[in-house]
Amino acid sequence: MSTSAHTVIVCASPDEPFDWFTASEIVDTHDLPPGIPCPRYPVRRRRILGWFTRWSARHLISVVRRFGAVTLTAGGRKSRLDFTVAAGHAHRAAVARWRCWDQVVRGLPVARPWPYFLAQHQATPAKVPYREAVRRFEAQPRVLAMLAHNAHPARPVTLDPNELDAYQAGEGTYATLHWQRAITGDMVITADGRLLRPASGAVADRLHYLSQALAYLHRLPSGSQLLALRVTTQP
Repeated sequence: MSTSAHTVIVCASPDEPFDWFTASEIVDTHDLPPGIPCPRYPVRRRRILGWFTRWSARHLISVVRRFGAVTLTAGGRKSRLDFTVAAGHAHRAAVARWRCWDQVVRGLPVARPWPYFLAQHQATPAKVPYREAVRRFEAQPRVLAMLAHNAHPARPVTLDPNELDAYQAGEGTYATLHWQRAITGDMVITADGRLLRPASGAVADRLHYLSQALAYLHRLPSGSQLLALRVTTQP
């Protein structure tokens, strides 16, 4: 039930060569699988040179263009990445998802998140096979309601059952997890080679990680370089 795709933000100092190949080598030192650039950051527009920077991919890595203009990038110089816009987009989308989820599950009993059932399987795999753990998790009324919602072809948003614990923590917590993750990803490799990541998938551990990673990224000098890589690990 757990996702196997993660976004790793690789950081580098302003004065060192930095590209996808270099970032991949850094990721490899932490025994993480190779990743591909993940365009996720809106590009900052300067007030005076905004028209020129709209078309320029200088100091950016793996950009996405719309009608020729640069709209998103996987990374580059920090001064060209718009963390505020990225957080704003993610916050609005998360609030919309949570409010939809709240309507879908309203009146249904609180459910246990997937890690609870996974732990049962891992403790006694012969007694609780993996498929049985999945069945028990999905048999809960709130999870069934989410699956039924996702089965509708005209659904406005998709509700991820793996996020059940975050949904149940409330709108503010759910939105915070997503707007901060829009900046920090799931892991950060610092410019001095440290790996920042949650101690576990628990909401509290994720919030501790996000606070630490967000503070680190904001402290980085504006000339520092960042690159978001999407890596896939075995669940």
